[in-house]
Amino acid sequence: MNYDANGALLESSIPTLKLLNRGKVRDVYDLGDSLLFVASDRISAFDVVMPNGIPNKGKVLTEISLFWFDLMKEWMPNHLISADMSSRPELEDYVADLQGRAIIVKKAECLPVECIVRGYIIGSGWKDYQATGMVSGLKLRKGYQMAEKLDEPLFTPSTKAEVGEHDEAISYGQVVELIGEEQAAKVKELSLKIYKTAADFAETKGIILADTKFEFGVVDGEIILIDEVLTPDSSRFWPADQYELGISPPSLDKQFVRDYLSSLDWDKNPPAPTLPADVVTKTSEKYLEAYKVLTGNELA
Repeated sequence: MNYDANGALLESSIPTLKLLNRGKVRDVYDLGDSLLFVASDRISAFDVVMPNGIPNKGKVLTEISLFWFDLMKEWMPNHLISADMSSRPELEDYVADLQGRAIIVKKAECLPVECIVRGYIIGSGWKDYQATGMVSGLKLRKGYQMAEKLDEPLFTPSTKAEVGEHDEAISYGQVVELIGEEQAAKVKELSLKIYKTAADFAETKGIILADTKFEFGVVDGEIILIDEVLTPDSSRFWPADQYELGISPPSLDKQFVRDYLSSLDWDKNPPAPTLPADVVTKTSEKYLEAYKVLTGNELA
């Protein structure tokens, strides 16, 4: 295992297993009948992976995903088999490194779409709206302010980029072309339902879920939720008591890193600059706070 000076896991290493993919955050291994997803402490911004990591980030991503999987399991099937690393003999030498940050999941046929739902107008959606009055090709009414709640949540899909490439917004019609009308309608319906369920729950914890993204796969003809879900990496979480119209509100996610990087003379292409110690510490604190506020638990 490759840890940085702050104890952040940058890369997992399990020589006895076949590494299928090393993504922006996750390392995926083949377990034969299933997959091992290891959430590293790598952090990406603008689709570029930073050279240093955020301690505890991978554990937060895993534990928050498990929380949401469990909350919605009665109606939204997912890819989770087990979060207990001691359940597989081939992992016994790595339990200490993997427990709490890795999950064993079903092998699914991944649908090639990032299913983004926006409940508030911010980020790239705000920029699109200012320029065109639209977001992802959807015409919006006039008069929205930055960070304002949308009249209805929007399904604004994008492509799924490889490491080092950028996601590209696509229309619903393009989703139909990619995966067919039936699957497109289903993932749109599920994305909006998951968002509304999570947003309503987060509101009870004093958190605004501004936007988020989901990934889906198919197992035995059934669409299931895969990868991470409703984490600080894939979502914007705003503390409700700090929310204001007309500004980018403080957030419990990696927006802090994005804002820091945007202050630099960096073209948002590799190689990325090393994050300073105070940015690493503050970002780690934000991830831990998001986990505590949403779940009511302290990270073990």
